[in-house]
Amino acid sequence: SAGLSTMENNDIFTSKCKGKITDLEKLPTIKNHLNSSGIGHTRWATHGEPNVDNAHPHNDSDNKFSLIHNGIIENHYSIKEYLISKGVKFKSDTDTEVLVQFISYIYKKEKLDFYNTIKLVLKEVKGTYGIVVMCIDEPEKLVAAKNGSPLLIGIGDKENFLASDASAILDETRNIFYLEDGEIAEITKEAYKVTHIEHGQEIIKDIKEIEYSLDQIEKGTFKHFMLKEIYEQPKAIEDAIRGRIDVDNNVKLGGIADYVDRILESDNIFITACGTSWHAAQIGSYLLEDILHKPIKVEYASEFRYRNKSINEKSLLIAISQSGETADTLAAIKKSKEAGALTLGICNVVGSTISRETDAGIFTHAGPEIGVASTKAFTAQVTVLIMLALKIGRKKGVSLYRGKDLIKSLKNIDLNVSDILKGINKIKEVAKSTFKADNYLYLGRGVNFPVALEGALKLKEISYIHAEGYPAAEMKHGPIALIDK
Repeated sequence: SAGLSTMENNDIFTSKCKGKITDLEKLPTIKNHLNSSGIGHTRWATHGEPNVDNAHPHNDSDNKFSLIHNGIIENHYSIKEYLISKGVKFKSDTDTEVLVQFISYIYKKEKLDFYNTIKLVLKEVKGTYGIVVMCIDEPEKLVAAKNGSPLLIGIGDKENFLASDASAILDETRNIFYLEDGEIAEITKEAYKVTHIEHGQEIIKDIKEIEYSLDQIEKGTFKHFMLKEIYEQPKAIEDAIRGRIDVDNNVKLGGIADYVDRILESDNIFITACGTSWHAAQIGSYLLEDILHKPIKVEYASEFRYRNKSINEKSLLIAISQSGETADTLAAIKKSKEAGALTLGICNVVGSTISRETDAGIFTHAGPEIGVASTKAFTAQVTVLIMLALKIGRKKGVSLYRGKDLIKSLKNIDLNVSDILKGINKIKEVAKSTFKADNYLYLGRGVNFPVALEGALKLKEISYIHAEGYPAAEMKHGPIALIDK
């Protein structure tokens, strides 16, 4: 679903719909949004189905506040029960409406200003959030806060922006800075101010310039962003390798150069990630185990953060994330650092939280990823993990001949991917002949097992067809019973 709120004639005017932004643009009311002060949102449903009532922005019962939110409010149920006991009526099933109604209730009860109301409310909230709020009493101001969900501020000429991703504001400004967890900001078109929610001290931020170009975040001649990013894989792989292999076929990874010996000396090695990055991590573990001759444990970050792990100062944690902002992965990094472990980050976004929080790391250089389902990020992550294995392998004693052979293969991967993409008509034929199937089974052995898992994940994400990845040899131990005509 998608929605928009703007300040119009001293009132908050909101339009929202089920569906995409193109559906929002078709609403008759959209022409009434004229003001330059406002908030917009696209929603992937978590609490409540994707319908108009559950779409963001959410407004309070008095239409005094409007709010957009990424993340999950974990204690929303208890707050909602309290507000209902005070006579507050709810229109949606979302945790986000609970937040805006709570803000409205505290605003009236405590008689604080807009900014200090948000600050007080967030001290009572548990969970993850990147929120932006507008208030009818201060129409030229937006208040934003971050805890676990990415949020940045873009600095323009007599205009300022808030966004969850730099690509959203690239057409307006290239000057940005990211908010950290626990920070709250207020912006007008002329100024901005960032403070800490708990102690209230003002924080001076370093403004960075976005490096990638506008055409990188536009669809161009492609029908969908995902299709564009599939075709960008050869370049993403090439960019991940560029400058990192010298004339003598040695791998150079400047981000970890000072830590190679410590990596080799680690007693326990963990790789943690979520979703697609977890599948890349599995492939990386096969390669690293083969070279280091040490067991490597791959954990979902959402599980790692809540389990008692045997992690200590002799441990290594490799954290993988496309965005560099994945909340569970960040929590795993924090837990590992508290135990004294060395932390390495593999991510795509320069300046992201994971790139700042880890001791060292490697950027994938895959370029901005707009499509919901990751494609080029996955192949770039695998490419970086291969180079990491080769870098460590040469220190560990992998022969010059084998190293050269692997690097030669690595250098040709972008060409191999291009060849596969030239056979798109054959791929279309397979799609046409199988799209009516209710279930897909993806089978693979060795490094191809994680690839099978990734293939199944993509099909589920994009087509909503049930799919499962399985080790090929395990097929006979149960799943074969599921096969029908």
